[in-house]
Amino acid sequence: MRVSSIQGVVDARLCSGCGACAYASPEAITMVDIEAEGRRPKINPSHEVGPDALRVCPGVGLAHAPAMPGDPYIPELRSAWGPVLGVWEGYAADPEIRYSGSSGGAATALALYCLEVGGMKHVLHTAARSDAPYLNETVTSRTRADLLRATGSRYAPASPCDGLQTIEDAGGHCVFIGKPCDVAGVQKACKLRPRLDENLGVTIGFFCAGTPSTRGTLELLRRMGVEEPSSLVSLRYRGNGWPGKATAVFRTKRAEESRDLTYQESWGDVLSKHQQWRCKLCADHTGEFADIAVGDPWYRTIEEGEPGRSLILARTERGAMLVLAAAKAGFLEVHDADPGILPSSQPNLLRARGALWGRLLACQLLCVSYPKYVNIPLFKHWCVQLNILQKLKSVLGTIRRILTRNTTLDLRKS
Repeated sequence: MRVSSIQGVVDARLCSGCGACAYASPEAITMVDIEAEGRRPKINPSHEVGPDALRVCPGVGLAHAPAMPGDPYIPELRSAWGPVLGVWEGYAADPEIRYSGSSGGAATALALYCLEVGGMKHVLHTAARSDAPYLNETVTSRTRADLLRATGSRYAPASPCDGLQTIEDAGGHCVFIGKPCDVAGVQKACKLRPRLDENLGVTIGFFCAGTPSTRGTLELLRRMGVEEPSSLVSLRYRGNGWPGKATAVFRTKRAEESRDLTYQESWGDVLSKHQQWRCKLCADHTGEFADIAVGDPWYRTIEEGEPGRSLILARTERGAMLVLAAAKAGFLEVHDADPGILPSSQPNLLRARGALWGRLLACQLLCVSYPKYVNIPLFKHWCVQLNILQKLKSVLGTIRRILTRNTTLDLRKS
C-alpha cells in the first residue's frame, strides 16, 4: 500500500516528524507534538496542501544514486553504511565544546568553523525549549555562545526542517544539523527549491537509533523524581562528559534539585522503548544523505572520566574539504581511522539494517504501508547479519506489533 498525501503519511505512521512538509506548505501545515507519537503535521482544512509537501517527505522512502564503477566511496562500507569518502576519529579543539558535546563535540566545532571562518550566516538546528525544557524547538545560532546553549543530544521529537525558510532567506550559505531523516528531507527539498540549494552551505547529520516520543521523556523525568514537568528548569540527555548523564534540574518547594541517570539507565532502560513506528522501518541511521555524519566510536570500552571523542564520516567532497579545513584552522583535532571501526562502533545499527528487510516483508504480507527504498541494499544484510532466530523475529515480531497495535493515526480531530 502506498500513501498519496501527507495525511496518508501521518495515518500510516510513516511520518518521522522532520517538518519538511510544513516548510513546503506553511499555510496548510503546522507541526504539533503528539505525546505518544512525536512531532506530526496538522493540516489546516481551510488551505490546500501543495504537492511539494509529499515530494519532500523522507517518511515515504529514500533513494541513493546507483553505485557506479569507479565511485570514490570506500567499497567495504558502501552497501551497509551508504557513501563514505573518509573516516576520522577526533574531537573539538575547544575544551568547553568537547566537554559539552555528546561525543567529542565535532558537530558543534564544525558549525563554529563555518560561522567564524567560513562566513556562513547561521546554523539551523534543534535546542531545548526555554519555556518547556523537555520539549524541543528549531533555532538558529550565529555565535559560539548560541551553539554552546544547544550542545548535547536531544532524545525527543524535533522538526528542524520546519525552519528551512530561514536558510532560503539568509542571503548566504548556512549550516543544517539534524537527524538522518531530517537531512534526507532537506536534500529532497533542495531538488525543488533552488534558492534553498544555493544557500545550503553544509549538512551535518548525527547517528540515530530512533526518536523517542515525548511520553518517553515524561517517563524519564518520573524516573528522576520529576512528577510535574512544569517544575523543570533544564534537561540534558547527554553531554558534560562522555557519554554523559541524563540530568534534570527542577524546582521544589525548598529549592532547585538535580537528578541524574546514566546513559544506560536513560536510553537503554527508558527512552529506547518509546521509539516511533517509522524508526522501526528506517534504513538510514547514520546520516547517509549528509555531507558529514558524526556519531560515537563505541568500538572500545570507554573508561570512566574519559574525554569525548567523535566518529566523523565525510560523505561528499564538500564534507571532506570542510573536515580537513576545520582541522587545519584549529577547530578540530582529528586523525585518520580504519574504516572498520564504523561497523565495530555501531553493531546495533548494522543489525537494524539487517532486520529491516524482514520487517518490510511483514508489512507487505499484512498490506501495511511501508517506506520505499531505492539503491539501499537490504536483503543481503538480512541474510548475513542475522541468524535464523533473528530472521524469524524480524518478520514474526513485526507481524505481532502490527496485529497488536493500531498502526494508523488520525490527527484530523486533534
